[in-house]
This record gives sequence, C-alpha cells and structure tokens, in this order.
Amino acid sequence: MKKTLILLIILLTSNLVEAQFIKEKSINAQVGYGLSAPNNGADDVVDDGFFAQGELVLKVKSWIEFRPYAGFIFTNSNGEDLNGNPTNEKGETKAFLLGGKVRVRAPIPWVAPYVEIGIGTSIGKFETLTAFDNIDKSGIIYHVPFSFGLELGKNNNVDLGFAYYIQPSVEQYAGAFAVGITFPLNNI
Repeated sequence: MKKTLILLIILLTSNLVEAQFIKEKSINAQVGYGLSAPNNGADDVVDDGFFAQGELVLKVKSWIEFRPYAGFIFTNSNGEDLNGNPTNEKGETKAFLLGGKVRVRAPIPWVAPYVEIGIGTSIGKFETLTAFDNIDKSGIIYHVPFSFGLELGKNNNVDLGFAYYIQPSVEQYAGAFAVGITFPLNNI
C-alpha cells in the first residue's frame, strides 16, 4: 500500500514539474450513469447511481497521455436483480475517487478508440452483500481503473466511454457509462 501511495503522489504532483516531454495540457470533465456490482453473487445484481470525474490530461505523444483524476461515484440498491426479481444482494459504493491513469489511443481524427489503465484510491463507504460475501467497510481502499471508449470530433475533444474501478478489497467493482468534454489549457 505504501508503494501505491508513493506512486499516486508522484502522478498527482507531476503537473507541478515543467517536464519537457509533456506536449499539451488539457482538462477533461466527465459525467455519467454510475454502476456498481459485487464480484461474487448468486443473482445478477447491478446497482445504479451517478458518476462525475475531472482529469488533467498530459499529452506526451499523439497516442499516449497521462491522466491524474479526481471524481466521485454514488450508487444505491433498489432491491431487484437485472430481471426485476427481488433480491437481498447488493454492491453499493459511495466514494471519492483519486488516482492516475495512462491512456493509449489511436491518433485518428473524428473517431479515435482508446484504452486506459492505472492505479488509484477510493475513499468512502462500500457495502457488498451476497451469498458469499458480507462486507460493510468505510475508509480508504485501492482500486484499479480500466476504461475504454472513443474520442469523437475533429480534435477528439468529446469522450464517450466505459470506466471501471475494480475494488478487490471489498469484492466489487464500480463503473460508469460516461460522456466527457476536453478543454485545452493554453500556456499553463
């Protein structure tokens, strides 16, 4: 955990260093439909809610970017599985998300596919209740962000994708279907 925190601090403070390998800086704001689900469940349960995130985009090359991020996700159980049947299983998340990712993308105008992976921390309340797990935890846990999607537009400034945050210590994952807009930062 100590190594994870050191890596996270390095990623978050990297924008303070005027490194020559950073070609462009931007801000990306995302909002979307939040989801969370337990890893091990007898029923197919997905809880829904709200997701929002902001990222500092540090472009190294046209195909690779570093993205420190901060955001939040809130999901609640409605007591039903995906088929509308009542269930006691749930995987709720109410958390602040903080971390860093690397995005690899195809440098194509108008429609550019991408994939991201990184490391981060979730700070909040997590509840996983299934036939196999009974976890009710508050505090700080680590997560592994994984995203894929498309950058749209002539300058690829509209982002449409799926973001997942795998949270192994609470046996669940959170995620979102999100839309984002990127705003360039000039000479900052």
